[in-house]
Amino acid sequence: MSKDTIESAILALVEQRGAGKSICPSEAARAVWPEEWQKRMREVRGVAIGMARKGEISILRKGKPVDPDDFKGVYRLSLPVAQGGEPQPTPEADD
Repeated sequence: MSKDTIESAILALVEQRGAGKSICPSEAARAVWPEEWQKRMREVRGVAIGMARKGEISILRKGKPVDPDDFKGVYRLSLPVAQGGEPQPTPEADD
């Protein structure tokens, strides 16, 4: 699967969940690879980091946004969140 497919799955899931809520990255992996999602978690993490760097999503640890280049352990994904914890507007897609 392509990076775009993973990005689309992540965006669809976080948008469906809505502001103030988050998803487990395994949900995105299961959406793209129902049979082998566990083997693909590293790919999902890499795409999520790239999306967070661009401001498309936030990576959360213990409910708070973290630096996508400096986090470890269990994490969740959400719509963009400001450092103070408030949801941010979703960035406009480049067409």
